[in-house]
Amino acid sequence: MKPFDYSLNYAELNLRDQPELYTIGRGEQGVLLVEPYKSEILPHWRFKTPEIARTSSEAIYQLFLDYKSNHDFIGIDMARKFLQMGYTRARRYTNHKGGRKYSPEDGTILPFQNDPIKAEAAAIFKAKWNEAKTDPDYIRMKQEHRIRYENV
Repeated sequence: MKPFDYSLNYAELNLRDQPELYTIGRGEQGVLLVEPYKSEILPHWRFKTPEIARTSSEAIYQLFLDYKSNHDFIGIDMARKFLQMGYTRARRYTNHKGGRKYSPEDGTILPFQNDPIKAEAAAIFKAKWNEAKTDPDYIRMKQEHRIRYENV
């Protein structure tokens, strides 16, 4: 797997016009960098309560479907990354009050908690993330992108 290229000036690039520059990377890499997708998806990304998470994940999944209907692999991959990030961030807030895992003073791990509201929000995002990452068209387009642009 080709690593995500953090050396590019993503603020100046439009990867919809230059898909050859996009590297999938691992997990959520590049989720807050790649334009114009970041600007299109980020306003929908929220996870404070289960209701907000449901609205957010459905809006992002709809963007996933819209990108898919336009054969825009980078868009569907970025939507998938935002769904994944909704899950991982909500889980962090489930486990650690305020979302901080480490103490800013000494770097020790802060006390574990189990916030059931945040856990439910995380589960909502996880379900949509699983839908996206197992979508047969997504899997096919991901493989095609890697072969065409990442030489994998």
